[in-house]
Amino acid sequence: MIVNLIDYLKARPATIRRFCYGGIAVIIIGSMILVDTHHAHTWVEQHVPGFWAIFAFLSTIVLIFVAGWLGRSGIQTREDYYDR
Repeated sequence: MIVNLIDYLKARPATIRRFCYGGIAVIIIGSMILVDTHHAHTWVEQHVPGFWAIFAFLSTIVLIFVAGWLGRSGIQTREDYYDR
């Protein structure tokens, strides 16, 4: 069953992309409506709608690219590394 779901999602990347963009929009709109910014600690928190949602999204992207770079730069190695 899960294999069928994964195959279904692999065949429709545009749908997945729209769903993710929609989720980000819902989070930002929800944070604009539900989060009280009158007692914010910084100017950015008070004046940029959805700041923490945007910050978390961008931080995740940076973390993914840094982890990939670290993996390619030496953490991942050949399986026969110790045999040589």
